[in-house]
Amino acid sequence: MPNPFSDFWDFLIGNTEDHNALGAWKYLFVALFLALIVASIVIAIRNWREDPAQRTGSNLGTWFVRVLVGGMWFQGMLWKLPLPVSGGLQYWTEQMASRAAFDFHRELVTAVYLPYLYIFNPVIFLAEFTFAVSLILGLGVRLIGVLGIIFVLHLWLGIYRPGSPAEWPWSYLFLAMVMFFFALHAAGRSLGLDAWLRRDVAAVRDRKGFVGTLLNMIG
Repeated sequence: MPNPFSDFWDFLIGNTEDHNALGAWKYLFVALFLALIVASIVIAIRNWREDPAQRTGSNLGTWFVRVLVGGMWFQGMLWKLPLPVSGGLQYWTEQMASRAAFDFHRELVTAVYLPYLYIFNPVIFLAEFTFAVSLILGLGVRLIGVLGIIFVLHLWLGIYRPGSPAEWPWSYLFLAMVMFFFALHAAGRSLGLDAWLRRDVAAVRDRKGFVGTLLNMIG
């Protein structure tokens, strides 16, 4: 019988339903996820060693939760495959056509989202992939936190009305709150790339040039 430990292991080795639906491509995503986790650990260790201010339980806890939520986005990204239109995303978009909170939203889904899902599906996949990479590595987390709030609130309002399968609206609000706190507290500065960039890269630390200023602001 499945349990949290077996489910976690199956995800790591690519033995979930979403992975198996991808065929041999699943190994690419297994390798990518493991590479991101290893990179996140390496970045965290480097920050811990080089900056005494990083050596706190608060930073360690923030890093752990940030990586977990990044893993959640990575897992959710998988059922947006295969492109250009996945069966899972099409199903839930059809649900939005009747369950969105407001009339204009339901009309938008019916008139725009569904007919052009072959365009929106890749965009949604890339958005969730970006959220996952940002949170796992701790890069640009302030910006991604804000974008994540908008993304999640759209889901909250889109699957707001009762229906089958049932959705608990608070689950979306809780995720939006987590993304809010990531943005508010610049969670990438806790053992993440944002901390390293702001400390060791002069252009970012001193806001020099367009790229340096941008990375300073979004992280």
